[in-house]
Amino acid sequence: EFPMAAQIEAVSAAGPLGDMQTIEHGPMTIQGGALRTYPFEPQVDSVQVLLKTDGRPLNARIELLQGPNNNKQVIELYTEDGLDRPFYAILETPGSGNVIRIVNTATVEFPLTCSCGAYKFGDKSSFEEMQPVISGYSNDNRSGDAFKYGLN
Repeated sequence: EFPMAAQIEAVSAAGPLGDMQTIEHGPMTIQGGALRTYPFEPQVDSVQVLLKTDGRPLNARIELLQGPNNNKQVIELYTEDGLDRPFYAILETPGSGNVIRIVNTATVEFPLTCSCGAYKFGDKSSFEEMQPVISGYSNDNRSGDAFKYGLN
């Protein structure tokens, strides 16, 4: 129903981020049942998220909130060993008002470590370019049927 693109790559033993201290917001411990939010500037086109544990199970939810009136996008994940199999993702964040929310859905005995930071910056300079992208159409990509038949 919803289009998605994914890519899998092998990374070194140090991980995709290597030293987590170099990230804008990282590393931060999130206790079980707690959540942490990371707001981003409108110029940020994509963000990187790394979740791991000290060898315990990793059970979390990553939410991308874009603007005040859009539905959030959610990733729910589980791995039995967050040290051997940490989770790393790059999330596209077009428009403004982007917030990444990390929820540790495990119990209090299973904390996780999260690093979150900007991955790619854009050159948005006008107010119009910083608006949230609605329905997957940006101002320069109006090729859908709704636009073809004047239904917009």
